[in-house]
Amino acid sequence: MHRSASRLTRVLACAAVPVILAVAGCSSDSGKGSDKDSGKKSGSSASAKPSGKSSAALEKATYAALPDPCKVLQTATIDTLVPEAKDKNGAAAKSNDLANRSGCSWNGLDEDGLKGSQYRWLSASFWRYDSHASLGSADKRAEENYNKQVELAKATQGAQDLKAEPAGGIGEQGTSVVYSVKKDNVDHFNTTIVARTHNVVFTLDYNGAGLEGAGAPDQAKLLQDAIAAAKEIVASVDAANQQQGQQSQSPQPQ
Repeated sequence: MHRSASRLTRVLACAAVPVILAVAGCSSDSGKGSDKDSGKKSGSSASAKPSGKSSAALEKATYAALPDPCKVLQTATIDTLVPEAKDKNGAAAKSNDLANRSGCSWNGLDEDGLKGSQYRWLSASFWRYDSHASLGSADKRAEENYNKQVELAKATQGAQDLKAEPAGGIGEQGTSVVYSVKKDNVDHFNTTIVARTHNVVFTLDYNGAGLEGAGAPDQAKLLQDAIAAAKEIVASVDAANQQQGQQSQSPQPQ
């Protein structure tokens, strides 16, 4: 009788508390069940955490900044590619994010009296990419844009006798796209170099035309000069980032 009363008292006590607490505290095997459940939860939460390998796979971008786009080529190079340039310092393209996108252009008209004039136009455009968890590594993102810029160059409206070839020795990837375009009954010979150096992509556009009776420029020479300038740009990108790294490591004044 005493045992039955004690058991009845216990049942009534359990019935008086909320259902959630009753399940946790009044079940005959609640202790064992909670241990099992907690073990399962802790195991599942541990497995849900991202592994160290996936985080390590997303490498840090090689280049943290872009160089001044109007200083990627030496003055002597500008003199060679664009004789009598209007502004040897170049005209910078407008950008609200110079760390990731920039550009500069030069143009000039070299007049030679009755022999006519030689026109030259040169531009360099830059894109820089960082690694992003949902978009991929910096190099992968740069490679995607590199391929896009090559296709855009090959799709130039009005291009004639277009020829696209790999251009070796320019960063990790390089392609030259050569073609001619007729403007105002004058043939303009154009060379576009698209290149990728790690997480930086750039295009170098270089074209020339003979005006007022001047002979057409040598297309092979235009390509040769453009490739040389592109290699100079790769070196400038690397040098600018080395300089920035040295500045960040130098001790700050107290």
